[in-house]
Amino acid sequence: MRGCLITLEGGEGAGKSSALAVLRDGLVARGISPILTREPGGTRMGEAIRLLVLDRELGPVAAECELLLMFAARAQLVQEVIRPALERGEWVLSDRFTDASFAYQGAGRGQPLERIAALEAWATQGIRPDLTLLLDLPSATGLARAGLRSEPDRIEREDLGFFDRVRAGYRERAAAEPARFRVIDAASDIESVGRQVREALTAFLSQRGLG
Repeated sequence: MRGCLITLEGGEGAGKSSALAVLRDGLVARGISPILTREPGGTRMGEAIRLLVLDRELGPVAAECELLLMFAARAQLVQEVIRPALERGEWVLSDRFTDASFAYQGAGRGQPLERIAALEAWATQGIRPDLTLLLDLPSATGLARAGLRSEPDRIEREDLGFFDRVRAGYRERAAAEPARFRVIDAASDIESVGRQVREALTAFLSQRGLG
């Protein structure tokens, strides 16, 4: 039986790491030990690309270059980690996947969505998430949280307008695919976010006869 891919999406400071831990614990409690990964990253090549993409010291980076780097890391992750795991019947939890490119490089940078869709079909070999949790919150709130966490990386240094476009892009994706997406109110307190994540996971598992 094919495994399952669950992805977490959201802007800066949305709390994806905490939500990922809630998902992991929820699956482990049901006897499922998931593989955790992230984008860009998750492989030796992907982590090298991540360092490059987020480097604060880089000069201007062409939007086309950024898009291709994201998909280069993604292609390696699919080949090396995600596809083999799914074929073994394992579950994978990923901090971001292809929706991030539609939001960041598409809505945020203005890259044509049809170009991103073509790259998605090629690089992911048809693999799409079974469930995507979108941690949604106002961009200004997320950036304020991220600023408390660490020095802003290259992408986090973008202006508020960029992140507002990213958020809108994510929300459009969620509205277009309601069967796959669950939107989480990430502006609420951590207990509320955790509860929403657990409820979304429980509903998904019930749909698959695993509740």
